[in-house]
Amino acid sequence: MTAQILGGREIADSIKEEVRDEVARLFERYGFRPGLTVVRVGEDPASAVYVGNKVKTSAELGIISEQIHLDADTTQNDLLETVKKLNDREDVDGILVQLPLPPQIDSATILDALDPEKDVDGFHPVNVGRLNQGVRSLVPCTPAGVIEILKRSDIPIAGKHAVIVGRSNIVGKPMAALLLKENATVTICHSRTVDLPSITMQADILIAAIGKAGFIRGNHIREGATVIDVGINNLTDRDLVEPFFPEEEVGKRLAAIEKRGYTLIGDVNQKEAIEKAGYFTPVPGGVGLLTVAMLMRNTLEAARIRRKI
Repeated sequence: MTAQILGGREIADSIKEEVRDEVARLFERYGFRPGLTVVRVGEDPASAVYVGNKVKTSAELGIISEQIHLDADTTQNDLLETVKKLNDREDVDGILVQLPLPPQIDSATILDALDPEKDVDGFHPVNVGRLNQGVRSLVPCTPAGVIEILKRSDIPIAGKHAVIVGRSNIVGKPMAALLLKENATVTICHSRTVDLPSITMQADILIAAIGKAGFIRGNHIREGATVIDVGINNLTDRDLVEPFFPEEEVGKRLAAIEKRGYTLIGDVNQKEAIEKAGYFTPVPGGVGLLTVAMLMRNTLEAARIRRKI
């Protein structure tokens, strides 16, 4: 068996097109466009790229986008004041504070200070509570993207056994809540789980979100299962390329390491997964491509919630 690859680009493009159409409809009918403000603190190069991509995509979809860039020595109180001003602005529907933040700032304190109705990352405790109650809320982008991949690929969720490896607040826990909402039977595994393969082998849908490169191997995967790889790791060891990747990928991955010092790899051993799974999301090219698309959809949903549309 060779797994069918579930690419994220086509699905992400479809979601963006839907958002663009709905933004235009809202403007035509109600005379406003959703507004997204992204706050970046410091000079982290990766954060600069991520924020630039989010602002650029917003503009392409007709969402009013704004970037606030604060110095690396910004105090926690200064950032809290910035968040308060954004909470009070009527033209701002979504606020995203780009992580990581400098060490003098406590991320949890900042995220808790956001207006829950503007929390487009879906991390505020109020939104977490709403999600777990199954009521309308802003949902973390990556788990929401996984649900979209499954639904738009016509992979049944209701009644299926979904096993999640990883219990983070960003992916594992909200992923479980979303799958329960779709009527799956859900098991969460983690670093203290005893005999992990005996549990993951029961999965119809196996979601890897543990943060360890190539950790999920063939002996974790039931024949024909759907394997969703949420992990993003940098692989720098050339000797691990051949054991982790199928033959047709090896040359490309070695070239990437040669050029930039690393290649991206998920939490799943691709070489072994494609021989056992029925469906498989690659890294890169899978779930990660949906994150920005889901952020755009959350900004649209925030605008609707605030205006009771």
